[in-house]
Amino acid sequence: MTYVVSDIHGCDKKYFRLLEMLHFSDTDTLYILGDVTDRGSGGLRVLLDAASRQNVILLRGNHEQAALEFLPRDPDNEATPARLFARWYEWMEDGGDRTYRAFWNRSEAVRARVLRILGSLPIYAEVQAGGRSFFLAHTVPGKRKMRHPESCRVCDFLTGEPEYELRYDPDRIIVTGHTVTSFIDEASRGRIWRGNGHIAIDCGAVYNGVLGCLCLDTLEEFYVE
Repeated sequence: MTYVVSDIHGCDKKYFRLLEMLHFSDTDTLYILGDVTDRGSGGLRVLLDAASRQNVILLRGNHEQAALEFLPRDPDNEATPARLFARWYEWMEDGGDRTYRAFWNRSEAVRARVLRILGSLPIYAEVQAGGRSFFLAHTVPGKRKMRHPESCRVCDFLTGEPEYELRYDPDRIIVTGHTVTSFIDEASRGRIWRGNGHIAIDCGAVYNGVLGCLCLDTLEEFYVE
């Protein structure tokens, strides 16, 4: 089976419980649509575990992008440009401090491995499962830009704003995280949202919510409290 989850945000216990719930085996595949790091305390544990499994494909989210940019640096010094320091401070305030501390508490070899993993993460994936076509990414831009995804900028798939009210492609389902589903529709709080050829799966796990997972073969939903 092929599964997809997103925005684990350091909730490593929920991540490992999900693998147990799915009876995840070598014959299965799991796509993680970014943002395994920050906010929660177990982001690096999830990152390293996912990277150690050949059948787990981790895509890049905006939090991995920030980690890739700032983990090797020491922005808190007089030589740092104000613009860069402002972005670093924003990342710290958005949960990056958890990842930053955990990173520098690891050995040099592990830190190097983390940076290699972060630098290798793909931006999106196109998947066939259950007789359907899926486009998977942390998020996507508006419909016009998505007509030619290969021409989009990286940031379009990290911080883009999907037009959930519009069907982008009659032949393909777009699956994203990034936006907590209750922000799309309050009635979907703690649950996966579907509509207009979109499936949004960020159920707010790190905000005392649930970790939502979708089986692409069957469209069955799984939740870890």
